[in-house]
Amino acid sequence: MTTTAPGRPAVHLGADDLPFVDIGGGNKLKVLCVKEEEGLWIVENVFQPGFAVETHRHTGPVYGYTTSGAWKYAEYDYVNRAGSFLYEPAGSVHTLTCVEPDTRVWFQMYGANLNLDADGNITSVTDGPGTLRAYRALCEAQGFGRPNVLVG
Repeated sequence: MTTTAPGRPAVHLGADDLPFVDIGGGNKLKVLCVKEEEGLWIVENVFQPGFAVETHRHTGPVYGYTTSGAWKYAEYDYVNRAGSFLYEPAGSVHTLTCVEPDTRVWFQMYGANLNLDADGNITSVTDGPGTLRAYRALCEAQGFGRPNVLVG
């Protein structure tokens, strides 16, 4: 037996291989990876002050890493700043709000976001495949063509 047998090759995406698309108000989205069978989706965002993601509950765990700026959840006192790492367990409920310009955050999510109204009722669902479809449509509409997102 050998430990040097060829395996599956690594996949590299350079910083400029995938575009950020404008999602309104100077806020941007880049979809890096969607592995539908694993329920995995990885995105990078650039947020501007005042941007908010509707209140949602996660069906799976989420990992977030902030590389610049600052954002928080309306439900908590702490602020995520550059260098902050955040773990959100499945079932967590929160409302993301951006507090500093050009806040850049990378999220690795499993499952879906169940978007909630003020009474806790599900109003819509956001997941990896849906986010990928929206991202590709925005890429084409904004002149970037079809991006080579890592899918599987």
